[in-house]
Amino acid sequence: VETARGQEFGTVSVPNRDVEEKEIVSPLKPVVRKATEEDVKRLEKNLADRAPALETIREKAAKLGLNMKPVDAEYTFDRSKLIFYFTAESRVDFRELVRALASIFKVRIELRQIYERDDAKMRGALAACGRPCCCTTHLPDFEKVSIKMAKVQGLSLNPQKISGVCGRLLCCLKYENDYYSEVFKKMPKVGSKVHTADGEGVVESNDLIKQTSRVRVLMKDGSYDVKTYALEDITATARQTEPDDSADPDAPKA
Repeated sequence: VETARGQEFGTVSVPNRDVEEKEIVSPLKPVVRKATEEDVKRLEKNLADRAPALETIREKAAKLGLNMKPVDAEYTFDRSKLIFYFTAESRVDFRELVRALASIFKVRIELRQIYERDDAKMRGALAACGRPCCCTTHLPDFEKVSIKMAKVQGLSLNPQKISGVCGRLLCCLKYENDYYSEVFKKMPKVGSKVHTADGEGVVESNDLIKQTSRVRVLMKDGSYDVKTYALEDITATARQTEPDDSADPDAPKA
């Protein structure tokens, strides 16, 4: 197929179907032809040569003392260009590295710095839920995820529990955030006073999924009892206000 990078090898993943006009991203690129046996062999060679190329750049980068981690290597279909992807904590001057690689591979060399999420997306991994990472299966782009989403959902801010294998905030925090944000504002503020059928009490915690509150109620005999009430069964004196994006300095970033 014809792409912005020239001709590339693709595999049909969706059969013919009607597409809404608004879903079409112009300009549409043409399908050049069905792949031939020679095309398949060229693709197999390109894929086979990735590992040796990646090993070469690792050796050269280490020899030049560059603080970078090569992640992947990719030949364009016509082998006119060899693209290397790497991560680094800061900007890297790789001009000397490019010259060294060009002299070895005899093709145009391109180095692209990517970030932790891109690394996980390219190489793939299993998430804490036991399924492949969302970025490798169905997410076309990375959406903004904030620490406020974890706070609204009542999650622990322990970095190990709310970060993915990439070390950044879990992409799935975004999926149900609209629901959580809407219900969060309806719930009584934790620590505030509420009126219940059993008397006045103080809210100890909220369950946003069930829309219930655990309330410490002062009983008629002077004792205290903790009971769970549905949102519609209590009268709140104060509602929750959305938390800010500030977090523990050790918490993962978006």
